[in-house]
Amino acid sequence: MLRDAHPAVLETVRKAKSIHILGAGMKADRPAHQAIHDLDGRGWRLVPVHPADAGGSILGWPVRPALETSPVPEILVFFLAPERAKVAVREIVLRYEASQMPLLWFQPGSENEEVLEMLNHAGILHIVDDCIVRFILRHHLTAEVPTKQSPWYLQTADEDGSGCSVWSVESTEDDRQPPVAALEWCGDLQDLESSEHTVPRYIRSLQRSEESLEQLALRLA
Repeated sequence: MLRDAHPAVLETVRKAKSIHILGAGMKADRPAHQAIHDLDGRGWRLVPVHPADAGGSILGWPVRPALETSPVPEILVFFLAPERAKVAVREIVLRYEASQMPLLWFQPGSENEEVLEMLNHAGILHIVDDCIVRFILRHHLTAEVPTKQSPWYLQTADEDGSGCSVWSVESTEDDRQPPVAALEWCGDLQDLESSEHTVPRYIRSLQRSEESLEQLALRLA
């Protein structure tokens, strides 16, 4: 663990383009949901992750069912119970090389002593005993290179049970409740560009010469 004013932590947060928030779902009274509101507009691409609420959106930021394997996250914030955080950290440590490891930020109440001991032994950068929102506000931080929020993409199964899929381009203007139909994939333009999930890979295969991915997404919708 590093103290919150350590230059390595400050630099990591400033230079990050994205902040993944595990546990951020649609319940407005939950701290993880509120964190999206508190960090919105400060230049970071916010990535809420919540399996039960996936396909919904918070302030236009789509809720993912799980972490994408690509691109590699820069900051992972755990708004999870200790045992759930433990499972998530184990998956992350197995997935990424040491040179790719994101900054792991444990919100108060998510710490697991076994996990923290392992991270300390491995020399993996992590923060405990502090709230990322309070840290950012306390140090007056914003993203060094602001990310512009853009429309996001959603694919669900057809509600009539035909076996077809429905692709749509979603607005950043409002909160969206999770879809009634089965979620097949959701993500933003960065996910569409680099995700190895079957759906975005297939969408990219349909791209025409001289057509941007944004144009392609609109055409398919």
